[in-house]
Amino acid sequence: MTSGQSELLKGLPPPEADRVLSLGKRLTLTSGAELFHMGAPADSLYLVSRGRIKLTLPMQIRGNQQDVFVEERTPGETVGWSALIPPHQFTLTATAPLQTEVIAFSRETLLAHCAAFPAIGYAISLNLAAVVGQRLQLFQAMWLREMERMVELRCA
Repeated sequence: MTSGQSELLKGLPPPEADRVLSLGKRLTLTSGAELFHMGAPADSLYLVSRGRIKLTLPMQIRGNQQDVFVEERTPGETVGWSALIPPHQFTLTATAPLQTEVIAFSRETLLAHCAAFPAIGYAISLNLAAVVGQRLQLFQAMWLREMERMVELRCA
């Protein structure tokens, strides 16, 4: 993955984006491996560099624990933004449906870099806000579909 392909580093000049990428640590996940679990402390932000990350919401459905699919993130996309947003706990569970590579950025390292280079921090903050906004829109659409279904059932 090059810096130009990352939603988190969008708008940064290539040398600055490459410097941010160099702060990360590459991790390879085997098929089925969990990257993080809902409710766990969020200490790292991740960029998908190869493969996919499936995000699910663990729920009790008719007495059984099930992982409800929310979305999949692909190369260049960000997961684990909870690392930079208090209270720093993951809000979903992330797994690799196939062998996947991510770049992990520790919260401390990324925040220190952003503090040292405010223009980079500003760009990353705007890009992260867009990622959070996309998730909010996704959950709003899911919620509206469920509300419509419930209203239809009540009217039937």
